[in-house]
Amino acid sequence: MAAGSRPAFNYFWNDIITMKQTILLIAIVFFGSAAASAQTMKVVADKIVGQVGDKIILRSDIQNTINDAKRQTRGQENVLIPTECQVMEGQLIRKAMVLQAQKDSLHVSEEDIDATMENRIRQFIQAYGSKEVLEEIAGKTVYQIKEDSKELIRESKLAEQMQAKIVDAVKITPNEVKAYYAKIPKDSLPYYESEVEVSQIVVQPKANKDVEEYVSKQMYDYKKQVEGAGANSIKRFDQLAKSYSEDPAVKENGGQYTLNRNDKGSWDPTFLSAAFKLKEGQISPVIKSKYGLHIILMVSRSGDEAVVKHILRIPPVTDDEINEAKQKLDSIRKKLVDGTLGFGEAVNKYSEDEGSKFNGGQLQGRDASGAPTTFLTIDQLDKDMIQPLSQLKPGQYSQPQAYINERNTKMVRLIYLKNRTNPHRENLNEDYNRIAQRALEEKKQGALEKWFKEHIPTYYISIDKEFAGCAGLEEWRRAAAQADKARSTTSN
Repeated sequence: MAAGSRPAFNYFWNDIITMKQTILLIAIVFFGSAAASAQTMKVVADKIVGQVGDKIILRSDIQNTINDAKRQTRGQENVLIPTECQVMEGQLIRKAMVLQAQKDSLHVSEEDIDATMENRIRQFIQAYGSKEVLEEIAGKTVYQIKEDSKELIRESKLAEQMQAKIVDAVKITPNEVKAYYAKIPKDSLPYYESEVEVSQIVVQPKANKDVEEYVSKQMYDYKKQVEGAGANSIKRFDQLAKSYSEDPAVKENGGQYTLNRNDKGSWDPTFLSAAFKLKEGQISPVIKSKYGLHIILMVSRSGDEAVVKHILRIPPVTDDEINEAKQKLDSIRKKLVDGTLGFGEAVNKYSEDEGSKFNGGQLQGRDASGAPTTFLTIDQLDKDMIQPLSQLKPGQYSQPQAYINERNTKMVRLIYLKNRTNPHRENLNEDYNRIAQRALEEKKQGALEKWFKEHIPTYYISIDKEFAGCAGLEEWRRAAAQADKARSTTSN
């Protein structure tokens, strides 16, 4: 593939394989064709501008992708919107991948398509605030959006499977990592601030029953006020939510959420179950979830989807409950120090932090490229963690520490410092894994480019003349010219 194709190829790679912070994540995967949903700009005149085998690319596919990318990134700084040439190449690559996936008998189940579609619809409803707003922007109902998007999602998943099939066997050796590193100009090597690898065991102090009952009585009073407001019940609920709810997001969304009955991984099961027992306009009794106490108002419901409002109260804990949690963690710490209990075992058995419980308690973040990393800079840690970490050496455990988490809940944790790096220029000794990952990605990209160079001539290719100036489409244009020549020979 020509050198000029690399930017668009990288964009395709990010979109299909890594799903990183790509500028076109939503635009390409979900909105990348005229059949997709929330278009803000309609293309009046449409035509076929490209074709790979029997897979066509419409002019509207190109324009709508760019329009949606602009909309999705509106207000963000330093965002690169793809050019028409880049989008065209991304579309050609996708179509070729889908064709090959079909030839290789790769399969995507209807269940997988439906699950992906439901998840993305929920994301957009959450982003826009309601199903009604999404439908207004899209100019169609959610049901129509789903029907129109099925084939696009199928293509995305087939292309993903095909790309994975091509690169899954690609491995990297230590010698290749060293060779990759040696090619990097020394003045281009990144500089890393001090970083830490940190794990934690977290427990939540439980409020005593008397306090919990007192808060519960207050919430039943809220419920009576709403039910007594008649036609103004929703307005009264909103007022109470803004005044008393301890949900951190209440200032932005007024305590309103869009739920899906099948989205069990994103919601507390008790909360979800209680919500779907309600009829429109009905308010739940006080229910207890892992976050605290709630009352839920059913605003509207359609099948497995519902719009609800809730008020969250977190029964306060006293110093006595916090000290009990500290004593529990202190006994765990002693076993860890003595070597009679492994840290991973302790996390599985005792930790109540869902964000880290299932990866050994390890905190994770994103590096400068957007890739997941366990090495975190100080500014990626919560402020309460910095002071105890400053007193630890790698391999040591902190004393139990009380803190307030992002949901404004009092918690107690034990911190384990696995590793700490000093500020340094990137080098093989300290940063081998990072360098190896970049080298592997480059090798995979090379494998893909080689695969395309070999396979592009085997496809029927057609590209409209308006894309004649695109520097990254040379290989595709040569294949298109060969297809035209073959057609001319056949017709004569």
